[in-house]
Amino acid sequence: MNRTIIDIYALQTVPPSNLNRDDTGSPKTAIYGGVRRARVSSQAWKRAIRLAFKDLLDRSQLGERTKRVGESLANRIKTLDPSLTDEQASAMATEVLIAAGVAKADKKKSEAPNAESGYLLFLSHRQLDNLAAATLEASRTGTALDKSRFKALANSEHSVDIAMFGRMLADMPDINVDAACQVAHAISVHGVDNEFDYFTAVDDRKDDVAETGAGMIGTIEFNSSTLFRYATVDVNALHETLGSAAATQAAVKAFLTGFARSMPTGKQNTFAHRTLPDAIIVRVRDTQPINLVGAFETPVRETQEAGRIKLAADALAEHTKAVESAYGEQPTASWVTRVGEQTSALADLGKSVTLDELVHEVGERTNAALGQSA
Repeated sequence: MNRTIIDIYALQTVPPSNLNRDDTGSPKTAIYGGVRRARVSSQAWKRAIRLAFKDLLDRSQLGERTKRVGESLANRIKTLDPSLTDEQASAMATEVLIAAGVAKADKKKSEAPNAESGYLLFLSHRQLDNLAAATLEASRTGTALDKSRFKALANSEHSVDIAMFGRMLADMPDINVDAACQVAHAISVHGVDNEFDYFTAVDDRKDDVAETGAGMIGTIEFNSSTLFRYATVDVNALHETLGSAAATQAAVKAFLTGFARSMPTGKQNTFAHRTLPDAIIVRVRDTQPINLVGAFETPVRETQEAGRIKLAADALAEHTKAVESAYGEQPTASWVTRVGEQTSALADLGKSVTLDELVHEVGERTNAALGQSA
């Protein structure tokens, strides 16, 4: 089977914001090239992409990651058999999850005890539906739904988000799912210094001129940056988990759209920071993924003649050509979606298309690659 790797690169400018906070509430940062950069963790952007899937894929193609798996399973059992009481459905869900060794009973809730996993358990909606049906059938026939049966049901009909982002169960490693995609931490192409916004809020009912002063005072930390983002999708691994070319094509298209349009929502109401990328480059490879972040090891420093977006686009175009020339790593196909003349240096890296065209053509390329390899 020929290998198909989809590398996705983006330059994206965000205004003053606090997209992704650390434990002190400060915007996350990282040292790269000896300079402190703004950083948005891969986990934050993966969650944003996964949430975007809800508008891009049918619910049956998605999953649910929760500790409250007993509640989810009990609701499904009750839907299949409305004659059951909440307590009966909860007891049935609890029994099977404890038997499977992935959950424990929540003894604090005496009225309707629900099993709770000791960790976030990621199951597809179809897997949960199948487990509910099997649990109900086992209860009616008096047979046990044991760990092996649970494993079998939890290890088939994987959802797109499980296939993309993977699943790790410490108690049952044999049903782990390797992630078909990797998402890098987004970092700024330039150095940053976090700033503080001192804010006040006025009490609307304080109209007595003798009583002055704010009703609330506080500070919030922020920065603004032009980010370099990178993700890669192993189409073959994705296809192996999902089992069909049509599902794989749909997953790739949803991921590309989600990557382009999603945004972590940290302090979104405070800063209204949602933007779209200044440029997206997609390169299909048949060898290995290549992160081109080295273009920014030397930080971009804007001048009166050129801002960060132009200098970042110039650096990325130059570095891409240099790396691929040195290692003989020419992509099998490439597309560029970009905004304005500031990103014109990237035009030579691939076919210039709109985002919709990019998503459609990469999807067609994915389908063709899987068809040729069948």
